[in-house]
Amino acid sequence: MENKYTFDDLAKKITGLLPGNVQQIQQDLETNIKALLQSSLSKMNLVTREEFDVQSALLARTREKLEQLEKQLAEIENNK
Repeated sequence: MENKYTFDDLAKKITGLLPGNVQQIQQDLETNIKALLQSSLSKMNLVTREEFDVQSALLARTREKLEQLEKQLAEIENNK
C-alpha cells in the first residue's frame, strides 16, 4: 500500500521551491507531480512495508527451524 501522504508532502515541497509567479498554478503542479511520482514508483518492483515485515518474520522463523534441524542432524551423526 502506498503512503499517499508522502506523495502529497513531496509534491508540495517540490512546488514550494518554485518562484512566486509559478506558485499560482501550485495546485495543478502538485497534482501532476504526485501522479508522476506514483507512476514512476509503481513501475519499480517495490513491496510495501507490511509485505516486507511479513517476509522478514517468515525468514526468521525459517532460520530458527533450519538451526533446529541442523542441531538434530548433528546429534544423529554424533550418535552413530
